[in-house]
Amino acid sequence: MDTPFTPISEIGEFGLIERLRQSLGDAAHANRLAVPIGDDAAVAAIGNGRAQVLTTDLFVEGVHFDRTFAPLRALGWKCIAASVSDVCAMNAEPTLATVALGVPNNLSVENAETLYTGIGQACERYGLALAGGDITASARLVISVTVLGEADAERVVTRAGTVPGEVVCITGDVGASAAGLQLLLKGKEALAKETPGGDGAADRRAPELADFPVPIERHLMPQARLDRVRLWHETGFRPTTLIDVSDGVASEAHHLSVASTVGITLEAGMLPVHRQTMAAAELLEERAEAWALYGGEDYELLFTTPKDALSVLPEDAYAIIGEVVEPEEGVSLRMPDGNVIPLDPRGFTHF
Repeated sequence: MDTPFTPISEIGEFGLIERLRQSLGDAAHANRLAVPIGDDAAVAAIGNGRAQVLTTDLFVEGVHFDRTFAPLRALGWKCIAASVSDVCAMNAEPTLATVALGVPNNLSVENAETLYTGIGQACERYGLALAGGDITASARLVISVTVLGEADAERVVTRAGTVPGEVVCITGDVGASAAGLQLLLKGKEALAKETPGGDGAADRRAPELADFPVPIERHLMPQARLDRVRLWHETGFRPTTLIDVSDGVASEAHHLSVASTVGITLEAGMLPVHRQTMAAAELLEERAEAWALYGGEDYELLFTTPKDALSVLPEDAYAIIGEVVEPEEGVSLRMPDGNVIPLDPRGFTHF
């Protein structure tokens, strides 16, 4: 009997995660796990009313980053910040990290030191101790980051728990990282045309990267919103659901919808977009709204809450971008003219 062969692209990343969770059986549902596989991070009880948060991320050259325009110091920073963001998405603070490195032949000792300088700077920024890791040879540069965090068990927030009538909020502007990526790719393309062997054709849309410092920095060295988590703890605010924007606002809204069994209506005219992101979209003849919804890697926090609970927060600490509705309404986008359209869960896909 032939063994079945199902391409991973047929079920996608999250379909594969579900299949693997089923294969694990009881190992994926240990009694100690308060939040198992399927959220931004796992959560385990550690006693005395405290919970430990655990997340692991893998960054592969050619899939997640391009060394031709991603400086190694910035890359080290970004890998830590992305994993810290998962801990923040559980309303917890990071404590420890480990890093495993797959080293290709074209990475020198000095290159590795530069990478770890960025890792160290990010760990210092987010209050992390780097507890070790592993190094091995690899065909391409591979970086695996594991971050542990802690929180009072009662303060942990998952993707489940919102109800119709609550508002959907975000901690900052979105779309800038996608804008930065497209600017860098366009700059790389223009440089290739100018080098020996290139066709030498000038591109009128080739960007001056110095004109777009915000999108470039947001892509290369994003900031995990630990500042917002600390603000929430200081003010006593606790979201009802929470997720970080790693794959795009549209994708994350769908995750909240599924986990909480609700519908979500986002307001197209209320998505916060930086003016440099708008300028980049105009230059590259793209839509900034599409970057905001589908771009990903912004690492802002998307959350829900009763509207009156926001009164304890400064008004510049969030933006209301939608509302939680009945589940039969699905996930949709209300345009400025009032027209409501279904919102696809598109975002970054690995397969």
